[in-house]
Amino acid sequence: MTAMVDLMQFQQLTYFVAVAEAKHFTRAAEEVHVSQPSLSQQIKALENELGAELFSRARGNIALTDAGEALLPLARRILADADTARHEVQELVRLRRGRIRLGATPSVCTGLLPDLLRAFHDLHPGVRLLIEEGGSHDLVRELARGALDLAFLVLPLPAASPALTTVELLKEDLVVLSSPARPAPGHGGTVRIADLAGEPMVMFRHGYDLRELTVAACRSEGFEPSFTVEGGEMDAVLGFVRAGLGIAVVPRMVAVRTGRDLRTTPLAPPGLRRTIALAHRSDVPPTRAARELQRMLLAHAADGAGRAAGTDRP
Repeated sequence: MTAMVDLMQFQQLTYFVAVAEAKHFTRAAEEVHVSQPSLSQQIKALENELGAELFSRARGNIALTDAGEALLPLARRILADADTARHEVQELVRLRRGRIRLGATPSVCTGLLPDLLRAFHDLHPGVRLLIEEGGSHDLVRELARGALDLAFLVLPLPAASPALTTVELLKEDLVVLSSPARPAPGHGGTVRIADLAGEPMVMFRHGYDLRELTVAACRSEGFEPSFTVEGGEMDAVLGFVRAGLGIAVVPRMVAVRTGRDLRTTPLAPPGLRRTIALAHRSDVPPTRAARELQRMLLAHAADGAGRAAGTDRP
């Protein structure tokens, strides 16, 4: 096939397929927007190069010869491959500019995204990155209405979620964060969920996955958590913990970035874990730029970056 392409021009193959499908030179010329004499000349040149007639022109009826029948599927495949290659190159060129609308929970924005987005930006500086923070419920809603291209969600998805395609990125432990002024409860270097009963806690606002997970774990032990401050975003919660207002349950990926002024204590087995997935709408293919970011994120997870932050891949 490669040698054949060397001999023939794509234009000649385009004209050949048009005549084969229209079974008429004039109609084929109209379809490909050239004059009928020009089309006929190109078909004749193609026949000369191949050394065989491609069409039988008896009594004005146009039909494929045996040589034409053999060439037709090959010509269609060559043209289709060329069209695919052209589109792929154009898509790559488009990565010089464009945008990606990415949703993420605050902990992912704090712990996982900075290094990844820096790496993507270094490769594709012309692509704008628009970040929206929120809980999984909010992000699912934004995906459904087309306001986001991709989103980091905590699995399982909320009930009655729209049709989304999800790929698990990592599983990570939750830990207890405390300040020297108010150390975490517990013994033996770990904290049991039961140890949190009556303990002053700093809590995220309603709608955040971490809040729901922590409250559910406390209730499973038969008590309601005690909040000294609630309703904050991630940075505010960390600041309140530093001020000694209470302890907080956070993902390990956040804890490793907080510095030495805060103490990290693991939860006693079985502990608490969460699963982070990357999602997009199933009925809308991601843009080329979004697919490239998704590829980098999956490669990052596969390389074990999650383990470097104290996590395990699923």
